[in-house]
Amino acid sequence: MLPRRSLQTAALLVLLAGAATLHARHKPTRGTSNSMTATRTVPNAQLADAALNKKVDALLAKMTLQEKVGQLVQYSGGFATGPGGNRGSYDQLIAEGKVGSLLNVVGAKQANAYQHIAMEKSRLHIPLLYGLDVIHGYRTVFPVPLGLASSFDPDLVRQTARMAAQEASAEGIRWTFSPMVDIARDARWGRIVEGAGESPFLGSAIARAYVEGYQGSSLSNPDSIAACVKHFAAYGAAIAGRDYNAVDMSDLMLRQVYLPPYQAAVDAGAATVMSAFNTLNSVPETANPYTLTQILRKEWNFNGLVVSDWEAVGELVPHGIALDSTVAAQKAINAGLDMDMQSGAYADHLVSLVQTGAVSQATVDEAVRRVLRVKYALGLFDHPYVDENAPKYEATPEKRALARRAAEESIILLQNKAEETRPKVLPLDAHVKTIALIGPLADAPGEMLGSWAGQGNPADAISLRAALQQRLTKSGGTLLYAKGTDILTTSQAGFAAAKDAASKADVVLMALGEDAPTMTGEASSRAHLDLPGNQEQLLQAVASTGKPVVLIVFSGRPLVLNWAAEHVPAILEAWYPGIEAGPALTSILFGDTNPSAKSPVSFPRAVGQEPLYLAQLPTGRPATGVDLSHPPTNSEEKYVSRYIDVPNSPLFPFGYGLSYTDFSYSPVTLNTQTVPVHALMLAPNQGSTQKPVTASVTVRNTGNVAGTEVVQLYVRIRGASVSEPVRMLEGFRRVTLQPGESKPVTFPLGFAELSFINAHSQRVVEPAHYRVFVGGSSTASHAADFQITE
Repeated sequence: MLPRRSLQTAALLVLLAGAATLHARHKPTRGTSNSMTATRTVPNAQLADAALNKKVDALLAKMTLQEKVGQLVQYSGGFATGPGGNRGSYDQLIAEGKVGSLLNVVGAKQANAYQHIAMEKSRLHIPLLYGLDVIHGYRTVFPVPLGLASSFDPDLVRQTARMAAQEASAEGIRWTFSPMVDIARDARWGRIVEGAGESPFLGSAIARAYVEGYQGSSLSNPDSIAACVKHFAAYGAAIAGRDYNAVDMSDLMLRQVYLPPYQAAVDAGAATVMSAFNTLNSVPETANPYTLTQILRKEWNFNGLVVSDWEAVGELVPHGIALDSTVAAQKAINAGLDMDMQSGAYADHLVSLVQTGAVSQATVDEAVRRVLRVKYALGLFDHPYVDENAPKYEATPEKRALARRAAEESIILLQNKAEETRPKVLPLDAHVKTIALIGPLADAPGEMLGSWAGQGNPADAISLRAALQQRLTKSGGTLLYAKGTDILTTSQAGFAAAKDAASKADVVLMALGEDAPTMTGEASSRAHLDLPGNQEQLLQAVASTGKPVVLIVFSGRPLVLNWAAEHVPAILEAWYPGIEAGPALTSILFGDTNPSAKSPVSFPRAVGQEPLYLAQLPTGRPATGVDLSHPPTNSEEKYVSRYIDVPNSPLFPFGYGLSYTDFSYSPVTLNTQTVPVHALMLAPNQGSTQKPVTASVTVRNTGNVAGTEVVQLYVRIRGASVSEPVRMLEGFRRVTLQPGESKPVTFPLGFAELSFINAHSQRVVEPAHYRVFVGGSSTASHAADFQITE
């Protein structure tokens, strides 16, 4: 796959919002920069269709002010997904045209009931738009998004999103509040589980895949749903990893790291965007004209609708920028927020705000146009209802096959080391006789669904215990099970039974981790990142039996696994694998499937390292060459950028993941050592930048089994006008090789891969020294250098 981490349109200059005067005051940096706004096309051509917009304008001309405001109002018609609950019956409001959208309405019967009121009793017969958090599946639940990102397989993500769209649309849901594309570099933040991790490049590739999967070839297809890119913007950078907390960062950091995945999704045609809860540089995103209008509308030409998060318009009051909900509504809509989710501020105050002139009629009209465009594009005016007699959901073999493949590709082999007296534990010998399965997540099918599991049913999920039992029954083996402990407890009542089971087994599987509903996802930030409760003590107790142990971690974030990494021979990070959790894990444990996943995040050694990520800026006192495994003993070891009590490096780095085979890499070769800066300019009349540099390697499977390697390319830039990260992911390929087989892998590099944001918020390429690294993780040692010259 050839993803571009962000600003991957034909022209490639990002201008600081509202900053024409800034550029007039500062001489541009020497180098190449292409004007983005000059040649950009409209991201969603369907929403820009002339015939569609003619219908929108004709309907708008018939609407009263109250009816217009109604289109900008969204309420929860089902279960609550935030504080405050629901507002009761909406029948009368819908009949009066005072509601434009409902969320959390589940089931074709209820969806049709409300829709009949809108289409038959409201004056203008405008259909409702139903939204729902379809995050990693609707009924068929796939791995959590962080797990899917571990696959480094955008095509797989696209397929899972397509199936989710088909299932959700069959029950009237034509709008999903997904994908969440927030870059997350702090494992304390609970919502890290909902995104693609720390890399803008990987995040952009995954964001694009979700949008393409949800929306299909056309929004008007009955099995397509509108994507909603969230949470705009930089929600994942909450200070101290505490959910809903403030975000404070430079414009350079915002544009280089956090904006790219949102723009990739917009460029892919996302029909809607959701604003974030947080403040960005002291301005709440719900009422931030810089992000909602300047960047999103003016720079990116986004032409869909923007919806708030749950009650976020009303939350402008506790944020402190509005004294009451009237001012909150005024500031939000004037900033570019089209639809108010759940707070009621628009419903209560927009009419009077227009009448008093605090909000212009034109502002309301434009917001309504954006909502109506999406409804017309989805075909809701022509096909507002869904078939209530459609076949009931069934987890068919086809659905399970995709869910299993997704789970297998998402499970990371973090460790698999031989010991002095034992070979590697994994894969398990097919003839192993007795396995002890221990831990609170060994037989927990509901936990396998993870947070935000849509309409997933735990009855559809297959636990690890169930799958192992089936396997061992067929092979004549024995499975000994002991829960050992609960996820969050101090009781050791189950330790003795766990140790007894372990002592009777040939190998021990420990299924430990977090409680998905309460410890991961929204409002689930953690100050401690160890295994919760006394699970690590249970692990230590079982390991003391001397039996080989495989630790299987179920979590929504990278945990601190120091003791396990030192004392346990094999570790699998399973995240929450979805309905096929058990079969997928069993297949990997026994070697039927060779693990290929790579970590989209950095695993910390200590919570004090957070936020922890690969693409850090170098310092004037780097710790290169210094032994950081002990406290400093001299000035050379002390006066460098380091911790005195833990190494700087992660326990397991970004892009890391093992296989049951081995891969070798040839030296990196480049087609050139020098590139004139003008060669990176946009080719005339072409829709993409030129790619004058090609990095190539040959990858060989040197082991005894077939395997898939994720070949990764990283870039470091030195000698530019601003300091650039030590390494940035700028390319990856999944390559499957038979034993002894080798394949060449090439990475064309152009403006998109070699550019960066300068001090004036411009995306540029400058004369500088470039080093590219290629390998199987971010620690790749094979490298080659080239220069970009005047």
